[in-house]
Amino acid sequence: MATILADTSRTFSEYLLIPRLTRKNLSSDVVDLQTPLSAVEPNQPPRFSVNIPVVSACMQSVSGTDLSISLARQGGLSMVFCSQPIESQVEMVRQVKTHKAGFVTSASNVTADTKLSDIVRLMDQSGHSTVPVTGDGTAVGKLLGIITDKDFWEFEDNLDNRVGEHMTCIEDVIHGVDGISLREANNLLHKHKKDCLPILDKAGNLTSLVFKKDYVDHRRHPLELLDDSKRLCVGAAINTHDYRERVPELVNAGADVLCFDSSDGFTEYQMDGIRWIRDNFGTEVVIGGGNIVSAEGFEYLVSEPGVDFIKVGMGGGSICITREQKGVGRGQASALLDVARKRDEYFAETGRYIPLCSDGGLANDTQIVIALAMGADFVMMGRYFAMTEESPTPKTSINGQMYKPYWGEGTHRAQNWQRYSDGMSSRKMMFEEGVDAYVPLVGSLAEVLETTLFKMRSTMTNIGANTLAEFREGAILTRVSEQSVIEAGTSNVFQFSRNRDFEESDWGNAG
Repeated sequence: MATILADTSRTFSEYLLIPRLTRKNLSSDVVDLQTPLSAVEPNQPPRFSVNIPVVSACMQSVSGTDLSISLARQGGLSMVFCSQPIESQVEMVRQVKTHKAGFVTSASNVTADTKLSDIVRLMDQSGHSTVPVTGDGTAVGKLLGIITDKDFWEFEDNLDNRVGEHMTCIEDVIHGVDGISLREANNLLHKHKKDCLPILDKAGNLTSLVFKKDYVDHRRHPLELLDDSKRLCVGAAINTHDYRERVPELVNAGADVLCFDSSDGFTEYQMDGIRWIRDNFGTEVVIGGGNIVSAEGFEYLVSEPGVDFIKVGMGGGSICITREQKGVGRGQASALLDVARKRDEYFAETGRYIPLCSDGGLANDTQIVIALAMGADFVMMGRYFAMTEESPTPKTSINGQMYKPYWGEGTHRAQNWQRYSDGMSSRKMMFEEGVDAYVPLVGSLAEVLETTLFKMRSTMTNIGANTLAEFREGAILTRVSEQSVIEAGTSNVFQFSRNRDFEESDWGNAG
């Protein structure tokens, strides 16, 4: 007969943290949220870390280019989805890597022969008041000059005139040279009292623009996750079917992290992929494996050649129905606690530390900190990011409320057979392990994440912890009874509406 585990499969909602001594010398604004994403070898620093313990899920409806850029600017990492052709995933990675913080690719460009009437229309449509004039009218053409809304008066000047008659010619344009740092670019803007600084390569071609208004924006993102070349960091999902073709292209494009996207990572297929990557690219490539829910799965994935981090979770996602469809999975809290215990034993025996990613089962901000207390080094979320402005899906109005489509990789809509086929030859999904739904739009990623991170830091001060490592070490958890849930509720008071359609703290309870 089957082996029956004695423990109960438990979720994050069944636990609370016990407060420890709050120290006078510790405040939330000095709490350090940096955490390793790569394996930490004995007496060596981690090869790759994130500045906040948050990554986005490997999903079509979540990890697009805009979200990847925005999350990296906040200090986290996005995993660009792999359920797309190799060339399109590579292009998304390249777009993130070429988006230098503060260096903007020009979205509005004209030629010297463009009529003023056309430039007026372009400025109205785009909202841009400064437009580069290039030889071919592209964002990378040879820069001939700059035209702004101050260079002509649409009510007095002849709108049939050419842009070349009104623009500031290149000889009089203050510009920077490609490779200049953002600090140097901002110094030029300040010195010459300019609002816009074109950046040119050695041939005089336009590469990007730096705006005065972005200086303040850049200062608002001190935790930006940058590589050694000062480019934004980005991760990329891979599968167990075409990694031989996909991985080299992603590495060449500059992907900082590779992560296997699989509902079940305790497979020989994934180990074959890990072994191939290690044989061909060595240990410098950061590889994430999973998903797993047991100590046995952990032992398998850290055996030679081993992964850098491991995703924990199966069936706990908001739109995942693996448990219902296949009868496999485990409560997220039980899975994480089991794997974390084995990870700590492995560390004590080998001196090698393997970061854990809690993937799924997070219903609200509170459960994020519970997951971190239980041993996760960082969390992976889908719905949380799907509800932001930067997610790649279009906004939809339903009964006056704005929503965004959100679907799992296990749906027919995703057509991600590589994630679920388990080596089968059939390239079609026989049944779904996810649902197709809508989630409410809650605002920009920066706004939503700011609240979450503030709560996280505040909780850590209640535990007397300055770092996530101290937090895990010092955390004491207690099981929650049904009565304590009722006790903590607001059933005996009347709450007035705050005139808000959706509270950020309730993000996990919607949709």
